[in-house]
Amino acid sequence: MDDFLSNSVEQTEEFAEEFSKNLNGNEIIAMYGELGAGKTAFARGLARGLGVEDTISSPTFAIVNEYQGVYPIYHFDMYRIESWNDLDSIGFFDYVDNGVILIEWSENIEGALPDDIIRITINKTKDENKRIIKIEGF
Repeated sequence: MDDFLSNSVEQTEEFAEEFSKNLNGNEIIAMYGELGAGKTAFARGLARGLGVEDTISSPTFAIVNEYQGVYPIYHFDMYRIESWNDLDSIGFFDYVDNGVILIEWSENIEGALPDDIIRITINKTKDENKRIIKIEGF
């Protein structure tokens, strides 16, 4: 898939909403990008595209937020996860194959991710409002 240039938070959400129409409900989506890159904005758009009406927020302190839309969505924040024991204690592996898993800070659990994931990298640009979104594995 070609890189997408987003000119705003709203455009990132719209892109993710459109992208969500291609999902079958059993994907692991690993998101990469520095703080403030737009990972949660992407999550909002994706969830909206899958019929979630709840407010989508970063699961920074909860570690996982669960939403019900067309498919169950499990939105993880792995910023504070440091080991396999941490993953096991939050029940991460119980969520696999039970809905769409959307992971922020995926780099912290890279070794635990299967090969067939969708990787979404969001990079900031010199323009504070623009982002480059790259999707791999889809």
